[in-house]
Amino acid sequence: MCGIVAYIGKHEAWPIVLKGLKRLEYRGYDSAGIALLNEGEINLYKRQGKVSNLEEYASAYNLHGNSGIGHTRWATHGAPNDVNAHPHMSMDGDLTLVHNGIIENYDVLKKELIKKGYVFQSETDTEVLVHLIDHISKHENVWFGEALRIALSHVVGAYAIVAMSKKYPNRLVAARKSSPLVVGIGTEGDFFMASDATPIVEYTKRVVYLEDEEIAIVDLEDGLKLFNIADQERTPFFQQLEMELEALEKGGYEHFMLKEIHEQPRSIKDCFRGRLNAQEGWVSLGGIKDYEQKMVNAQRIIMVACGTSWHACLVGEYLFEDLARINVEVEYASEFRYRNPIINENDIVIAVSQSGETADTLAALELAKSKGATILGICNVVGSSISRITDAGSYTHAGPEIGVASTKAFTAQVTVLTLMALSLAHKMGTLSETKFHTMLAELESIPEKVQRVLDKNDLIEKISSIYKDSQNALYLGRGSSFPVALEGALKLKEISYIHAEGYPAAEMKHGPIALIDDNMPVFVIATQGTSYEKVVSNIQEVKARKGKIIAIVTEGDVQVKEIADHVIEIPDTDEHLVPLLATIPLQLLSYHIAVMRGCNVDQPRNLAKSVTVE
Repeated sequence: MCGIVAYIGKHEAWPIVLKGLKRLEYRGYDSAGIALLNEGEINLYKRQGKVSNLEEYASAYNLHGNSGIGHTRWATHGAPNDVNAHPHMSMDGDLTLVHNGIIENYDVLKKELIKKGYVFQSETDTEVLVHLIDHISKHENVWFGEALRIALSHVVGAYAIVAMSKKYPNRLVAARKSSPLVVGIGTEGDFFMASDATPIVEYTKRVVYLEDEEIAIVDLEDGLKLFNIADQERTPFFQQLEMELEALEKGGYEHFMLKEIHEQPRSIKDCFRGRLNAQEGWVSLGGIKDYEQKMVNAQRIIMVACGTSWHACLVGEYLFEDLARINVEVEYASEFRYRNPIINENDIVIAVSQSGETADTLAALELAKSKGATILGICNVVGSSISRITDAGSYTHAGPEIGVASTKAFTAQVTVLTLMALSLAHKMGTLSETKFHTMLAELESIPEKVQRVLDKNDLIEKISSIYKDSQNALYLGRGSSFPVALEGALKLKEISYIHAEGYPAAEMKHGPIALIDDNMPVFVIATQGTSYEKVVSNIQEVKARKGKIIAIVTEGDVQVKEIADHVIEIPDTDEHLVPLLATIPLQLLSYHIAVMRGCNVDQPRNLAKSVTVE
């Protein structure tokens, strides 16, 4: 949540920082602001709303300066408005900073600072941090970077910070704890900072990811230096970005979400590229290979995640238990650490996150680690916090996902979990050789089958037009299709603002059936498999109450076709792999309905892509 961009060097900072904020706007779009340091003065430009509002507002000004910091906000403390927008500045105009995270003890610090004569203009916790640094700098007669280090020893919470001072025009200072921050080293002696690599990749691929409680000082003469909160110098670990600039563009699609839906044949293939060979009959995840025996011997595997990733874990639970016969529990990361869970050193905890920065998931991992459990990660972003904190793990290789509503990340995560389940099942002998080889071949064919579902876009768009004005919707599925129903409902409410709920199909008659009338669309995953006849019975129950049935069925289905109002066929596949296909039409339905309702598909209201606060 919230996006930070900063630049210092020989070039004009404004266009670099502004473009970076546009690339980071998926992290928050309640307000945006940029501070420029020019000829010994800091000039501040802030506006409520999207970055485009800031760009329009600032176009009337002389936007010069070779040092700048910018921020796009997802509001936590204080309403989204011009005053609460970042950057925030000290009372004398000497110091300004941007901040992603939450200062939990801000109220106590604020009261102390008010006693010392500080006047607050905003409702934010960030302004408290600015004044605290300013006070320490003046009271202890230290430069602002040292004052920032001391201030952070008094702060409770999470932060990614970039600060600048007009007294030190050649320097920027950054720090992080629990919120991501990356420093890019330019080829012309300049420096870039950002919440993730997307604003940096255009200018440099040489980066340093800050660790928790690490402070970076960039100086145009002295270069980059790293310290920890205890003021001990650290050695930077330089990495090369693998991201390509083209991946950050829409590529001719109207929205990033639509592009990312259509990228799934490739992203799924990239997930198992080099990890699966059906012809030779093997599957191998190098990242966790050394921990497979621990997983086999584990008393249980606990999967922790939030949102869409939690739904992927639910699919994983079905796969692990059915194929490998390993006990799995799936937990909301946001609840896991607060219910005093029983964890021991024989447990395996797998964290799943698109960004690898989800605050609740990181906190769950920290707890599991403190109890001696083995912690593994599945994430999409190289160098992310989860990839650094875990003992081992696997990247999904899905490529950047800019749309706030996750699509290709879900299928990528399910693909990796499927590979894990197959690998463990083979190792444990819980799957016959014939079944193992059949499933490998089926998984290899999934990208082509996903493309065949995408080719039904026109039919799905037509169905969407019929239900775009619905006020409510139900999604039903059984077995591993139940999490797909949950994910389909989440997508619809995320981007179209239609109230939608997902249920196990059999649970419908334990309450939700009371909602069904002739205005209620009911989306049902009714593919061939062990529960097919039961799902058909559930469809009959809905039809008896005049509900509208939109069914996802296996190609060639006859029985459901006769009773459903609409059917969307997907290719036949192994029952365990149905989630990878059945989720595609639900994504497209949500997308088209949202577009028809005039919603902002890529940036739905109140949401942000990377949830880095609890």
